[in-house]
Amino acid sequence: MTHWPPQPASAYFHPMAITVRGTPPRVKRDSIGDHAVTASFVLDLRDQPPDLFVDHSSTDWRKLTWRGVGRPHRVEKWSSEKKQYEKTHGEPLPVREGWKKFNANFHKFFVTEVPEAQARARAELMQAVSTLDVHGAREAIEEMLHLLVWNRLHRIEDAVFDPRGKRALFSGLDVKKPRILFLGAADGYEAMQLAAMYPGGHTVLVDYDEFCKTDRFGKFPEAYPFLGVDPSTGHKRVWYRDEMDIDFEVEDIRNLKYGREFDIVVSIGLIEHFDDEHKPLAFEFHRRFVKPGGYVIITTPRDQLRSRAWYYVMSDLLNYGYRELMDVRQMGLYTTENGFDVLRAGVIKAHNGLICKVRDTAT
Repeated sequence: MTHWPPQPASAYFHPMAITVRGTPPRVKRDSIGDHAVTASFVLDLRDQPPDLFVDHSSTDWRKLTWRGVGRPHRVEKWSSEKKQYEKTHGEPLPVREGWKKFNANFHKFFVTEVPEAQARARAELMQAVSTLDVHGAREAIEEMLHLLVWNRLHRIEDAVFDPRGKRALFSGLDVKKPRILFLGAADGYEAMQLAAMYPGGHTVLVDYDEFCKTDRFGKFPEAYPFLGVDPSTGHKRVWYRDEMDIDFEVEDIRNLKYGREFDIVVSIGLIEHFDDEHKPLAFEFHRRFVKPGGYVIITTPRDQLRSRAWYYVMSDLLNYGYRELMDVRQMGLYTTENGFDVLRAGVIKAHNGLICKVRDTAT
């Protein structure tokens, strides 16, 4: 088992690191090694080991049992909007509607200039206190808490994007100019990282929420840099979204017409939204579209104290439907039970990740 220990505090700030307001200008081609904290995200082109990568690839997955690993943690502190809908209508909030609400709320944080928003929330709190506005003070405190948690997760720890962790997980695939299919793509981040690491192919993003196409992916910062490779030289280089061949299809995964034609099928935070009865369907989504011998990449949010706290604090904005938190062993056990062999397994900042292939039933 390989451990990448957390870097000392000084390692979080490259000697050339800068802090900029708003979206930074496009980074020059020779900027590998740069590290910048912007008002809304972290730019990390450091070509060094990730802050956290724990390799679990040597695990004997077929010897694991549910009695031994335990069951995933179910997130059950629901959004008040979901509870009100179900009280009013006497039925569960439709899955698609819940996903739309999640996307809209999550995206608001991505487009927020955090320092400015924090200053505004503090001013609103002071105004509410001075006028004895209890409701306004409560709302301001809640916003400050949400911004504090988001700032820590996304701008200090860079755990949502985690580019170095994901590059470590995605490295070493035997593909050239791959066709990549991203199921439940949202903003498409991980597929763009894969397209930078294995350039020259074609990527299809799939999500049934039109908002993901128009806003989450459509308004993804064009200046965000992805560290990858130049296929003509084999050297490292920086890629940007508009240099990649990407299509976005707004569709339910069940209605896709593709066959087994993709070199890589990836999902980020998908299978944990299916209960045990329906998990085989979630894994079948991946098997249905990957070429024989192709790679399936799956991640899920980690079951750790900070993840449980995140979904508790942010429940009103994020918790609209079934969700589990699991550890990498639970994830690997689900995967092997559903006909996949695990080639690589790793734990990064916020996720467990697996690189898999469909099991050859003849062996």
